[in-house]
Amino acid sequence: MDTKHADFIREAIRMARNNVESGQGGPFGALVVKNGQVIGRGVNRVTGNNDPSAHAEVEAIRDACKNIGHYWLKDAVIYASCEPCPMCLGAIYWARIKTIYFAADNKDAARAGFDDSFIYREFALPREDRSVRSVQFKDSERNQPFDHWIRMENKARY
Repeated sequence: MDTKHADFIREAIRMARNNVESGQGGPFGALVVKNGQVIGRGVNRVTGNNDPSAHAEVEAIRDACKNIGHYWLKDAVIYASCEPCPMCLGAIYWARIKTIYFAADNKDAARAGFDDSFIYREFALPREDRSVRSVQFKDSERNQPFDHWIRMENKARY
């Protein structure tokens, strides 16, 4: 890994360490970088904000999108102190980020009590076998929002 990548990874690690010391969230930090410039920063704020979605990568993506004024981060990369969890990975894909660089892996996170392996296992199960009950209510109007979207001419595609 070249020096520039190492510098960004070390910054994400420093942010994660400082976040632990602040008491505002868990040991995670992330940067979104485009054309060699940091466009978004985030640290884990789950406990500080009482928000289970306030993971470092999601916070960095939100910050980057706000800063560039767009919901796509094409040609951007994300540097994370740890391998992204399933939720963060989903956000990374939706943001169209092209590369993920991370330091610690999911086994390191699990050792510290942040084990998301059960989520991956749950995804592979049929809905009726998952630990979180998931029930489809087949209302006659369930497809109206999609039908309306399909007919719209001036929609922002994502």
